[in-house]
Amino acid sequence: MDIQIVFKIAAVGILVTILGQVLKHSGREEQAFLLGLAGLIIVLSWVVPYIVELFESVETFFSF
Repeated sequence: MDIQIVFKIAAVGILVTILGQVLKHSGREEQAFLLGLAGLIIVLSWVVPYIVELFESVETFFSF
């Protein structure tokens, strides 16, 4: 796993938090929710391949 993925996730988290707060204070709570959901989907699309790789390595470790 590369350290760059951690920095990407942190950057998305910071960006979503700042923009979400701006949207909430301007009265657009629905858009803030959708922004958070979009951030979650982006991060999951980056992390899912690593999770699949982890499960495959665990499966090969415990297979006889």
